[in-house]
Amino acid sequence: MTDASLSGAAAPARRHGSLTQLDERTRRRNAAEKRFRAYGAGAIAIAIACLAILLFTILSNGLGAFRQTYLTLPVALDAQVLDPSGQRDLDAMKKVTTIGYSKVLEAALRQTLAQNAIPEEGLSKKDIGDLISKEAPAQLRNMVLADPALVGTSVDVSVLTNGRVDGFFKGRVTMASAEKDSNTSPAQLQLAQTLKEKGMLATKWNWAFLTNPDASDQRPEAAGVGIAILGSVYMMLVVLVLAVPIGVAASIYLEEFAPKNRLTDIIEVNIANLAAVPSIVFGILGLAAFINFAGLPQSAPIVGGLVLTLMTLPTIIISTRAALKAVPPSIRDAALGIGASKMQTIFHHVLPLALPGILTGTIIGLAQALGETAPLLLIGMVAFVKNFPSAPPEGLFDPASALPVQVYNWTQRADPAFFERASGAIIVLLVFLLCMNVLAIFLRRRFERRW
Repeated sequence: MTDASLSGAAAPARRHGSLTQLDERTRRRNAAEKRFRAYGAGAIAIAIACLAILLFTILSNGLGAFRQTYLTLPVALDAQVLDPSGQRDLDAMKKVTTIGYSKVLEAALRQTLAQNAIPEEGLSKKDIGDLISKEAPAQLRNMVLADPALVGTSVDVSVLTNGRVDGFFKGRVTMASAEKDSNTSPAQLQLAQTLKEKGMLATKWNWAFLTNPDASDQRPEAAGVGIAILGSVYMMLVVLVLAVPIGVAASIYLEEFAPKNRLTDIIEVNIANLAAVPSIVFGILGLAAFINFAGLPQSAPIVGGLVLTLMTLPTIIISTRAALKAVPPSIRDAALGIGASKMQTIFHHVLPLALPGILTGTIIGLAQALGETAPLLLIGMVAFVKNFPSAPPEGLFDPASALPVQVYNWTQRADPAFFERASGAIIVLLVFLLCMNVLAIFLRRRFERRW
C-alpha cells in the first residue's frame, strides 16, 4: 500500500482523449522545439551572412591586386646615356644608375605623345614622367644589363604605370579625389585615359604580384608577395620536419607506453594548457630563447619555424592521442593474442589505423601555424626584405617575411594601393588555408575506417 493511499490523498486524474488531438502541454513542447530550430537556423543564417560579407569585402578589395596597368611604348636606348664608354663593358654600364634610365623613359613617352598628336596642355615634363612607375627605370636597367646588345636600338617596352593611374582604371581613384591628391591631378588621369584609348595603356593579369618582393612606400604598384610566400613555405618545412615526428612520438609514448602516475598526469595537464596559451607568448619565448640566447638571426625562417613548432606541438599531440584512443581495444587484444609484442602491436596495427586522424590533426595544426602573426612580429619578421632567401638549408637563415606578417605590414602604410595589396595577400593566404583543409578532408575520407 502506497503512502498516498494511506494518507487518503486523491490520485491524479487520468487523461482521456484522442492521440490525434494535442493537449496544451504537448503544444508548448512542440512550440519550444520549433523555436529552438528557428534559433539554430537563424544562427547559421547570421554566420553565413557574416562569412559572405567578409568574403565579398576581401574579394572586392583584393582582386584588383591581381591585375595591373602597364604602359607599352617604343624606347630608344640611347648609347650615349646608357653606355658612355661605348665598349659594351658590363661593369661600366652598371655605373649608369636608374636616374639615367628614367630620363630615357621620359623622353620616349614625350616622343610617343608627339607622334600620336596627344595634347599635353596643363602638364609639365615632370607630370608626364610621373605617369610611369618609379620601378620602371629599374626594370629597363635590368633588361639592358641582361642583354647589352640592346643599347643603341629601339625596343617596345611594357612598364608599370604609377599607382594612382593604376587605381584610376580600377575605380580606386576618381577625378574628384585627384583634385585633392598631391600625387596626381585630373590632367594626368585624362592623359592616361587618352593613352588607353590609343591602345598604349592596358590593365592585365599581374603575375608579378605573386613573384615580386615587397616595394617601398613610393612604389606600391611593384609590391608583391613572392618573399612572403617563400618565407611561409620555409617555416612550414621547419614545422613539418620538427613538429610532426616529435609530436607523434610523444603521443605514442604518453598514450601507449607511459606509466600512469603523477608525473604523467602533470605532463598531460601542461600539454593541454599549452594548447590554450596565446600565440604571442610563444613569440616572447622564441625571442628570448632562439634570438637572445642561441644567437640565431632575426627575421629568419628557422626562428619562425621553431616558434611555430612550439606552438603547434600541443595541437598535434592532443589530436594524435585522440586518434590513438579511437582505435578499438579489440585490435590491440587481437594482435597481442597472436603473439605480437607491444611495439609490433602499436606500429603494425594501431598506428596505421590511427593515421587518418593523425594526418587531419597535423594539417589543421599546420594551417593554424600558417596564419599566425603575433609570434612572428616579435622575432622581427616584419622587417622590409627586398632580396629572396637562398635555397634550404642556407635560406633558412636568410631574412624573409611571411604572408600574415606581410598583410599586417601593408595595412600599416598610408597609400591606399597597399590596402589593395593587403587584401590580395589575404586572398593568397586563404587559398593556402583552403587547400590545406581540403587535403585534410580528402585524407580523412580516403583512409577513414569505421568500426
